[in-house]
This record gives sequence, C-alpha cells and structure tokens, in this order.
Amino acid sequence: MYGNRGVLHDADGRIVRRGQVRRWLVCELSFRGRRRPLLRPGRYTELFFLDEAVALAAGHRPCAECRYAAYREFRRIWTAELGLVSPPRAEGIDDVLHVERALESGQRRTREEPAATLPDGTFVRLPGGPHVVVAGVARPWSHEGYGSARPLQDVVTVLTPPSTLAVLRAGYRPRLHPTAM
Repeated sequence: MYGNRGVLHDADGRIVRRGQVRRWLVCELSFRGRRRPLLRPGRYTELFFLDEAVALAAGHRPCAECRYAAYREFRRIWTAELGLVSPPRAEGIDDVLHVERALESGQRRTREEPAATLPDGTFVRLPGGPHVVVAGVARPWSHEGYGSARPLQDVVTVLTPPSTLAVLRAGYRPRLHPTAM
C-alpha cells in the first residue's frame, strides 16, 4: 500500500518535512491503470507501507477514491464510535487525526493501554521497536514483514491514534501483510 502526506521532498528528492497537508491517505498501489514517476518535483511524495495497519498507526485513513469501500466502512464506524449525529466529511476525520498525530516536544504521542483490550491491527511499542497486535500476541514490524509472535505485557504503549483505535475496536479490519498471520 502507499500513502500521501503532500510534498515532502525537495527538487533533489531528499525528504525535508514530515507532512504538508492534513489529509494523510492510505491508497492502493494500483488503481485504474494510473502510473506516475516517483518523487516528481512539486508533486506529492509517495510513501510505501507494509500494510494498512502500519499506515493507520502513522495517522493515515483510507482514501475516499481508490479505497472507497474501506473509506465508507471506516467513516461509518468512526461516526458511531465517536457519537456523531451524521457521518463527517473526509476533512472532519483528517482534522481529528491531525491533532492526534501531532508531535509533543519532537516525540510521537503515545499512551498506555491494557494489552487485553487491543484489537488486531493495533501498533504498540515493545522492546525492539514497533509491533502489531494480532490474535492477542505481538509481532515485530520490519520493512520485510512481521517477525515471530511474542507475548504482550499486561500494559503496553500504544502507537495507533486514539480515534483510529476506537474504529479498530468497533470492528474495522485493516488489511494485514501475510506475515502478520
């Protein structure tokens, strides 16, 4: 999967910022035969993710164009879990996620949660780095895939944004890389 956070690179292709826009998307690698050169000056920077769980943990949401069904399901659950009267526009979701993924003193915001309450697709920080929770165990993330299952501690540091975690808890199932199973 890949994502979009705006133009993050300079004319030489060096990454110079963390994000440019509030709309952080997770997209399909292939959609309607579209092709584009990577790192075009002045065009959005393509970010590649192992799977949807990684992108959600980073603060992205499903794209409303290439992942319309996933976006609709995510928004439907978001609406119910956050107690909204009507479904928000994409910008409303983006505004909440923008606040939740903001850095504090240069560090990512995290919180402690009981491991037993975490649904599949939640990212947590354990010794050795980020791990995804699947079937009550943690699997360490790497660029190549997830590693062997490890037991979870009673309380863990959660990396997935709070509103996205609420959506996961309410039944949204992110697409996971085969090595997560």
